[in-house]
Amino acid sequence: MDDLLLQVARGRVALGVAGLAAPRLTTRLVGMGRGPDAGRDFVVRMFAAREIVLGAGYLLGDRASRRTWARYGLLADALDTVAALKTRGGVPPWATAGAAAAAGACAALGAAKTAKDLLG
Repeated sequence: MDDLLLQVARGRVALGVAGLAAPRLTTRLVGMGRGPDAGRDFVVRMFAAREIVLGAGYLLGDRASRRTWARYGLLADALDTVAALKTRGGVPPWATAGAAAAAGACAALGAAKTAKDLLG
């Protein structure tokens, strides 16, 4: 379980760095829009910063703090899943489904890690 969450954390940092460095390209690659949009780029950079913090916190933490960072990630991923499921129009269905699946899978891993930590 811990190895999977290490991979999730690395993915968070990579996605975050990509979003900060190239928000327009990042959104285009995940099917969330094309062309210039300053507001979208701003929101992508905010999301990117959150992903970097969550990923780096887990990667740099000791065993005890990783439990806390896993719970923060679980909360963020669960809320991202809900947001993806509430999306209507304006975003291609494949992009919405992909975002919901990715966030849901990460939330499931976070929940499994949290359960393992709590139950021993």
